[in-house]
Amino acid sequence: MDIRQVEYFVEVSKQKNFTKAAAELHISQPSLSKTIKNLETELGVLLFYRGGKQIDLTDAGKAFLINARQFLDAYNNLTSELDDVMHLKKGEIKIGIPPIIGATFFSKLISKYKEAYPNFNIELNEVGSNTIKQGIHSGDLDIGLICNIPVQKKNFEIIKLLNDPLKLVVQKDHPLAKRTTIEFRDLENQPFVLYQQDFSLYDRIVEACRKHGFEPNIVCKSSQRDFMIEMVEAKLGVALLPSKICQQLTHHDVIAISFKQPAVHLELAMIWKKNKYLPYSVRAFINMSEAYRVD
Repeated sequence: MDIRQVEYFVEVSKQKNFTKAAAELHISQPSLSKTIKNLETELGVLLFYRGGKQIDLTDAGKAFLINARQFLDAYNNLTSELDDVMHLKKGEIKIGIPPIIGATFFSKLISKYKEAYPNFNIELNEVGSNTIKQGIHSGDLDIGLICNIPVQKKNFEIIKLLNDPLKLVVQKDHPLAKRTTIEFRDLENQPFVLYQQDFSLYDRIVEACRKHGFEPNIVCKSSQRDFMIEMVEAKLGVALLPSKICQQLTHHDVIAISFKQPAVHLELAMIWKKNKYLPYSVRAFINMSEAYRVD
């Protein structure tokens, strides 16, 4: 058994399809199938049930997958540590960031980091918080900025960076636009322009609506805050955005109204995987982020 066989097995397990896995691995499908078959022969067990468009793991395959992931984590930790020793002045960092955050909360930190480490490459991936947690767990991302604290803290290291109350955003001619503050229950009959469902703020807002005795009337979902603002400008509905974003609405035909008692906050935190070796480039970013920590 070699590392290549284990990597191929994990990718097939992830894709549940030999053709898709082969495309991700940039090899031919027959070559991938042969490698997996040789692995099964070597182990003396069947790892996959084959049939139809999707394949499934056998019981032996499920057991092997747990150990295979641990083996790859250990291997990647070793190679990363050795690479650090050999190439201290170079590095890269893969960061997941929700689109709703954008540059508002992040630009100063990125600029400071690039100034200190000009040879380090930063790869930003705009996805929702739930997808970011999955990426951290799988190793596709080094660090993630998320809009809620993970329930399973045992899997992640966490730095809390922000606790920002959401405000109501309405078109300037909306009946609520004349209010200086608002109660959350006043939104019961309002159409909502809401975040996509893979955003943790979607769950928080729906939960707050139910807590106040109503189901939100969702007329539009988006992962892009600019699009959400445009929909509010078009009088399609109202939106809830973090107060720091609302400070930048001066050039839009909308108004932000504070809640008397904020029901939802943007809880911004940075996470990374526990018990994983962190390259120097990642450790440096985390250390620099400590200056932005909130208690």
